[in-house]
Parts: sequence; C-alpha cells; structure tokens
Amino acid sequence: TPRVDPQTMQGYISDVSTKRLIRNYVTMSKAGEPGMEIIVQKSTNINRHIARAKREAGVEDCAKAKEAIYAGRQKACELFYDVRTFGAVMSTGPNAGQVRGPVQITFGKSLDPVLPLDISITRMAVTDGEKDLKLEDYQQMENEKSEDKLRTMGRKQLIPFGLYEIRGFISANLAAETGFDEEDLNLLKAISQIKNTTVNKTIMNILDTTIETTRGNLPKDFDV
Repeated sequence: TPRVDPQTMQGYISDVSTKRLIRNYVTMSKAGEPGMEIIVQKSTNINRHIARAKREAGVEDCAKAKEAIYAGRQKACELFYDVRTFGAVMSTGPNAGQVRGPVQITFGKSLDPVLPLDISITRMAVTDGEKDLKLEDYQQMENEKSEDKLRTMGRKQLIPFGLYEIRGFISANLAAETGFDEEDLNLLKAISQIKNTTVNKTIMNILDTTIETTRGNLPKDFDV
C-alpha cells in the first residue's frame, strides 16, 4: 500500500526504498568489481558477510578484541559499497562494530497531496488445487474447468502521479573514515543521471550543495 500522511495526504517514500534502488544499480552495473559488493542482499544472512570480512582481515570470525573488531570493520568498508556509503550495524553476530555512513538520505515526501487508488486486476491463470498432486492431476483439473474458471481477480494499489522531494547529506569527515572516495561519489553522480527513476530524484539534491559545505574538510587531491 502506498505510504501517505493521513493528515496532509502527502505521499512518502522511505529511505530504505531509495537505498535499495541504489544498491540494485550498483549490483547490476559493478558486478564482479573489487570493493563494489553489497552487504544487504535479498534472502541472505548479513552475519555471513561480517564473518567473511573478519576472516579476510586476518582475524578469527568471532574474535572480540578491539583490534579484531576494528580490522573487520575496515575490511567490510573495503569490500562493500553500501557499508562505506550508508554505514552498517555489524555487531549482530561476529562483531565488526558499527559504521557511520557519510551518505544519509531522508524520507521522500510529495510536494502536493496524492491520490492513492485501489483498482481491480485480472490474472489470466489460477493456482487452484491441493498441494503435492501429480502433474496429471493438475492437468485433469484444468481440462475439466471452463475458460472463465481459469481466471481470477485481484487488487493493486497505485499513485497515478506524485512529485517527491528526497534530501540527502554527505559528510566529508565520515567519508574519510569509511573510505568513501571519488569513485564512489562519481557512481552516485552516474545514478543521478538516470532518467525517469526515483533514484534520479534522490541523488540530484545530494551532490552539490552538501558537498560544497564540507569542501574545506576534504583532502587537497579530492576532486568534487
């Protein structure tokens, strides 16, 4: 169901949704490149990635010494784009501490009220029948039913139109800590140039003004 403020009827887009779009783009465009992996993946256990980071850092998976935790934290920043960009809580299993990401994104909010719609749809197939039947049983059930009985109705929610504003902030100091560098920044800029996407609306407001305010904290050779 589309997120809407019940008082103003303005629409919302969660920061998690926006970050997911960015993660998906990085996964598709940078697959196999060193340092461009994503730690928050579909249907995976994040603790596995944390343990891997600690092991590749040369420490035991479950080592609890301060030096071991820091080593795992640094290696995770090197391996995973989203860790050094958005940060991560990595004390959930094989402890690698916490990372405060330099890129922070707010909830998106529509500039005007939106109109959520709930419409009916038709699916041109069904999933009738008991589980664990044989192929022949399902085929017989299908043959015995008329065409009308092999369709079903459903519901879908949508917002026909909404112009959303999403704000983001980049901290140069935190970027220095996590290793978020010019290549990572350029990747965000590349995402911002994609037309007709939510990501485009998001990143456009992140890159210019906020970077300018922290330029004095950046190394001399860091070109923004």
